[in-house]
Amino acid sequence: MGDQKNLVVKFDDLPLHLILEILTCGWLGGVDLVCLELSCKLFRDGYELGHLNFKSLGEFAAFRLCGSNSVFGGFSDGAKDELLARCGGCWKRVLRFLQSVNESSDVVQTYSGNAMQIRSGRYHTLLIKDSKVYSCGSSLCGVLGHGPETTQCAAFTRIKFPYHVNVTHVSASHNHAAFVTQSGEVFTCGDNSSFCCGHSDTNRPIFKPRVVEALKDVSCKQVATGVSFTMFLTTEGQVYTCGINTHGQLGHGDALDRSTPKLVEGLVTVGPVVQIAAGPSYSLAVTSDGTVYSYGSGTNFCLGHGEQHSELSPRPLQWFRRKGIHVVRVSAGDEHVVALDSNGYVYTWGKGYCGALGHGDEIDKTTPELLTCLKTHLAVQVCASKRKTFVLVDNGCLYGFGWMGFGSLGFPDRDVSDKVLKPSRLYSLKDHHISQVSTGLYHSVVLTNRGQIFGFGDNERAQLGHDKLRNCRSPTETLVEETSRPFRLC
Repeated sequence: MGDQKNLVVKFDDLPLHLILEILTCGWLGGVDLVCLELSCKLFRDGYELGHLNFKSLGEFAAFRLCGSNSVFGGFSDGAKDELLARCGGCWKRVLRFLQSVNESSDVVQTYSGNAMQIRSGRYHTLLIKDSKVYSCGSSLCGVLGHGPETTQCAAFTRIKFPYHVNVTHVSASHNHAAFVTQSGEVFTCGDNSSFCCGHSDTNRPIFKPRVVEALKDVSCKQVATGVSFTMFLTTEGQVYTCGINTHGQLGHGDALDRSTPKLVEGLVTVGPVVQIAAGPSYSLAVTSDGTVYSYGSGTNFCLGHGEQHSELSPRPLQWFRRKGIHVVRVSAGDEHVVALDSNGYVYTWGKGYCGALGHGDEIDKTTPELLTCLKTHLAVQVCASKRKTFVLVDNGCLYGFGWMGFGSLGFPDRDVSDKVLKPSRLYSLKDHHISQVSTGLYHSVVLTNRGQIFGFGDNERAQLGHDKLRNCRSPTETLVEETSRPFRLC
């Protein structure tokens, strides 16, 4: 046998096309490419492709990865050029923006190697960690998914499904929850008195995750839970809804309730839909061309059309269309809405009480309005709840504004009854790169790029995943233990 040392091949010796295949396989992000450039001269060398010149091989790899990104693919040429200019001509930063936008709606790939997503409901929190789901807080109507004997979980406790599944997406509402698996199946649990869980054979609580039979032949990728209704987004970009329909929030052109998911016909011809969001009694859908459609209750101007009339069918927000703005994500709060566009700009509309819109006042906005004080930042996630809003920017800094209630904005130096009228950075999290944020009624939770979980605000029902403090004025880290057990009735 020959000397095995002679079999060692340097990375620099690999064919260029093979190196590019490795760089553009989809596992690397903008930060990874920067690290490669800093560590190896090969990746700092310029690269030419026809009439295109790239500053480095890493830049070319980022350009290729952006081209295959689903969000970027829906942009017009003009929108792509504008985003590149906003990112200082750096394709690696464009890639970081696109990947962060994707992760805000789905799972975050952390440096610790975990795939995670966190979502806060009214008095509970749901967590995905490596395809497993955990819940904590109050189990009203079985929303935690641990069975009828469970009343509360003081720590994140793993939910057991009827059979082995890999969960990729969750949504938490007031009294029910929904889960999407890697295979496209949807499970629900919680209060089904309004049939929002999609099971027509019972209006009693569903205490453990149960597959939605009506969607057995439909592959889903996203869910959004309102107060008494649910939205389902399929892998083909179509939307199904079920539950209470008093204000037309199901989008079927009438006010009839639906006990099982029904296709929203009004979105079929305008899609594909790329993201959905559910408010208390209204719905939002974003299509691949950047159009926002809203329907349901027009109370508090949440539909964004300039009046408070309810809409029984999806209606496009003309304000964005007239200005040629491509929206990529929306978040539906209790009384207001926040949107993110393809340039990382943020817009808000609805009820301005307590400064939830971030414009420095408490004035209602009947149509979307640009949040000018964040124009210098590249936002990647927006999150709205009851009278408060969070905006996450691409460098991992988190900004919050609105009502401080129970300390749920994360400013320990402010009183719990304070109003924050303009976006302020959460310096209490300055030592961490935040990758995802979610906020419930009176509590908020974040994920860091290292897979850490921090919560703040009301913890009366252990919705922050620990039983140490009742009111957390400062972000407190929570650990996920496999051995956690729910509290049960005697």
